[in-house]
Amino acid sequence: MLFPFLALYLTLLVAPPGNTIETRFNPPPGFVRKPAAAGSFAAYLRSLPLKPAGSKVHYFNGAEKPANVYNAVVDLDVGKRDLQQCADAVMRLRAEWLWQVGRKDEISFRFSNGFRADYRRWRHGERNSVKGNHAFWRLDERNGNSYASFRQFLDVVFTYAGTLSLAASMRQQDLAQLEAGDVFIRGGSPGHAVLVVDVVENGRGEKRFLLAQSYMPAQDIHILKNEAAAGGSSWYSDRFGAVLQTPEWDFKASELKSW
Repeated sequence: MLFPFLALYLTLLVAPPGNTIETRFNPPPGFVRKPAAAGSFAAYLRSLPLKPAGSKVHYFNGAEKPANVYNAVVDLDVGKRDLQQCADAVMRLRAEWLWQVGRKDEISFRFSNGFRADYRRWRHGERNSVKGNHAFWRLDERNGNSYASFRQFLDVVFTYAGTLSLAASMRQQDLAQLEAGDVFIRGGSPGHAVLVVDVVENGRGEKRFLLAQSYMPAQDIHILKNEAAAGGSSWYSDRFGAVLQTPEWDFKASELKSW
């Protein structure tokens, strides 16, 4: 049972009726959200729809994730195959935003072998083929403008891309410049990636941030707990020292990347 002051603190930080990240997670006392430009990635992430408070994370096969490492679940399908894992969830949200704001031709990700999968080419009737470690485009003549076709494109990306290719295609970000949309990522097999989905700041320039992830096997995207914070709040401090400890992976500040 939580001590009364901890229960009150969590009540101040979490507003269960809220159905988006911005309305569900209140900033810690003394911190405020800076305005996000309309149509920006930061604005999109803050407005991500959440499942009702208390919802559980499920794997792609319907099984419930046993580890209670999250405080909210993003209301977005995970698909029916074991594809949308950690880096895939980051790419999914980036691509969904670009699709939503009409910047579809900017949707592009690299496979692990270096091949660039451009959604622009997919939309115009080309499709990816992979033979061994070689990937190439072939003419298919099917129009790719529908959302269903867009999801098929992403499933191909999820099959052949991962933390190594995503990390290599992003630029280094200084922790002092941390902003929503940045990614803590370690390329490897295994590797991991978590997405910064919101940032708040106080008058002294200190920041707190929320992290979203998927994991293995493919599962609902969820907002992580900060197990070191009072009562398991979801807000992380940018003054985390040598290592950022998240429930299922640790990162270094040098592993922060941006687009």
